[in-house]
Amino acid sequence: MSLNFDSFSSFDKPDHVRIAKFFHDWARNVRLIASGLVPAYSYRKFSLVFLPLGHGIGKFERVFIFSTWLNNMFLYPRVYYIHVDNTMNNRQAKGEIIAHSPDQITRINSQYYRVKSQSSDKAYNVTALESGWYCTCPDHIYRHVCCKHIHAVEFSIKLRKEVRKQNQVIIEPITYDKCPDCKSSNFVKHGIRHNKNYDLQRYFCHDCSKWFSFNLGFSGIKANPKVVTSAMQLYFTGESLRNVQKFLRLQGVEVSHQTIYNWINKYTGLMQKYLDKITPQVSDTWRADEVFIKVKGNMKYLFALMDDESRFLIAQEVADTKYSHDASSLFRKAKEVAQKKPEVMITDGLMSYHNAYLQEFRTMQAPRTIHIRNITLKGEKNNNKMERINGEIRDREKVTRGLKKNNSPLISGYQIYHNYVRPHMSLDNQTPADRAGIIIKGNDKWRTLIENASLE
Repeated sequence: MSLNFDSFSSFDKPDHVRIAKFFHDWARNVRLIASGLVPAYSYRKFSLVFLPLGHGIGKFERVFIFSTWLNNMFLYPRVYYIHVDNTMNNRQAKGEIIAHSPDQITRINSQYYRVKSQSSDKAYNVTALESGWYCTCPDHIYRHVCCKHIHAVEFSIKLRKEVRKQNQVIIEPITYDKCPDCKSSNFVKHGIRHNKNYDLQRYFCHDCSKWFSFNLGFSGIKANPKVVTSAMQLYFTGESLRNVQKFLRLQGVEVSHQTIYNWINKYTGLMQKYLDKITPQVSDTWRADEVFIKVKGNMKYLFALMDDESRFLIAQEVADTKYSHDASSLFRKAKEVAQKKPEVMITDGLMSYHNAYLQEFRTMQAPRTIHIRNITLKGEKNNNKMERINGEIRDREKVTRGLKKNNSPLISGYQIYHNYVRPHMSLDNQTPADRAGIIIKGNDKWRTLIENASLE
């Protein structure tokens, strides 16, 4: 229950406002009997108070005060109204206060939160179940109500979405409306340039008297830009270079598998430099894990770090060994990309992760990053999301029968494909970049990224 003091037009004295606040604290002791208006004699500040029947949650009630006393002195013989706004109950109001207070809610993952108690040093677990939210506080367990801790988590999720929406980065397709030389808009179409594999529109500028074509990012390439982006899409979805070559041959484009590899190598590096300048809006819970891969026939390990909520791959690196590898460089790179450190770090029991956590995330001052190491395949504490991405990488590496070098474009290119191009069913057919506040417009996201990266 909360009072709406903005609607008190008849409160023309400060004493009246104080009386109204007092009534708000006292009103819970007023009793309603039978059907009708019942007089309730209260503390000496109030002489006579009437409450209408039907006082309950979700209604606006009027309180009629006929005579008001303060400090045994008669103040004002006037009828005025107190409007009680019950659309937000007491637990919701307290939950909103908790959500806006710092360091009160710790997000372990999208289904599991820890909320500090407001009356003790305890912390309650708020978990998302199929039937709804469940909290370990006595209010929820014994009264079976939606407690203030659950409301706090709901407000926290809503606030996170609003902040992420405000900080969105939108990458639009390039619009060709100016001459590349004089930046004039006074140009017209002037013929078509017939290349070997495709046709390209030519333009003539009336101000600088020059002919030009719009082919940003794909100049010097004999193939159509659509052919290049189609080849990249096929390659990162799981096809080999020679299978991509066969597909392009069916489309009437004759290129070698080496040419396709050169396209992938060129544009993967170009896009990586451009995207490294954009900060993703990741959550405060991160996950890390490793997966074995073959490089030149030798067994090596790919260490990767991912955001829990958006499944955005933040950083990755190739290591020669698993148990003696120093993962601090991976954690340091993740901090540079996200421009922050997480509140919760979830890994397996590998000692390399704990040493890196102590070196990069552990601090003597609050708030401290929580490191969860004891994970299982089932239960609240698991690393199944990271294992799912490991399966994607292993399936893709199996097609190529291993990599040829540590810095293969397949590693960095698949990171771009996973984050910015591939929609995920678990994210409602959105990409991790969409959830991380980076929106890429256009039907061909590869082309949008390449053209914007070529402007840098």
